[in-house]
Amino acid sequence: MDINVAISQKPPVLLDLKASLELAVSTIEEVAKQGSQLLVFPEAFLPGYPTWIWRLRPGGDIALGNQIHFQLRNHSVNIAKGDLNPVCEAAAKHNMVVVMGMNEIDSEFSGSTLFNTVVVIGSDGSLLNRHRKIMPTNPERMVWGFGDASGLRVVDTQVGRIGCLICWENYMPLARYALYAQDIDIYIAPTWDSGDTWIASMNHIAREGGCWVLSTATAIQGSDIPASFPERDRLFTDDEWINPGDAVVVKPFGGVVAGPLHQEKGVLYATIDTDAARDSRKALDVAGHYHRPDIFHLEINRTAMPPVTFSDKKS
Repeated sequence: MDINVAISQKPPVLLDLKASLELAVSTIEEVAKQGSQLLVFPEAFLPGYPTWIWRLRPGGDIALGNQIHFQLRNHSVNIAKGDLNPVCEAAAKHNMVVVMGMNEIDSEFSGSTLFNTVVVIGSDGSLLNRHRKIMPTNPERMVWGFGDASGLRVVDTQVGRIGCLICWENYMPLARYALYAQDIDIYIAPTWDSGDTWIASMNHIAREGGCWVLSTATAIQGSDIPASFPERDRLFTDDEWINPGDAVVVKPFGGVVAGPLHQEKGVLYATIDTDAARDSRKALDVAGHYHRPDIFHLEINRTAMPPVTFSDKKS
């Protein structure tokens, strides 16, 4: 089955959820005119990846870090409150599957902890899966909590079976295998990483998993950082490329078919045949005939792990 896919690497309006949501909706409308059936956004697109954490001075910038984090928390996505509704409604309007990266706030328990989250939105606007990054990388742990495996799932969509891992989760062999073992067609890796090494890793995953691999970071320059960003000119320079994006589409068993889209704040388009995933696994099926379950066994706890449970008994 041939489907038209789009990968956006446009920069969001950093620390502005409303404006970033408006950009997401306009991008959905833009790619719908091109006949796209699947649209992928980068890691933490709503309202932007916290790139400042790699630039703040340990100790010396604690006050500044707290100030920025306060803004990030106030502009993170509260799914329960309906913050994602504009994207879901646009997906349904255009009969499109949308994969969206975001900063998500835990409104159910703490009311303040943030998670690095990716969601799969069905072409009817329904939320098919929510995956929270299970291992934030290095200074990311000062921003995001640890997710559980409840979202470590491959889900049916109108365009095929989709699973997602975020950034360096894709370097976790067992996390990758968890997706391979769920009959995956399209493996999506929203990220902040880029460059030749990352693209080589996407090729490896496409060969290892026998699946399509779609990945992108945000293409963003210092000039894209809003003037209102605290101490902007100390942390960023206008002409620098903070991230080149490098959106890419890799075919099952390896080989780049579109991209990388380098230093372009736009959208990468491609046509993919989802049947090619299963076809490619005739020679190498790591969760099937090329596996040795008598030797190796993986057990995954996908139970949600809330910090507290309440048991109310009626008298």
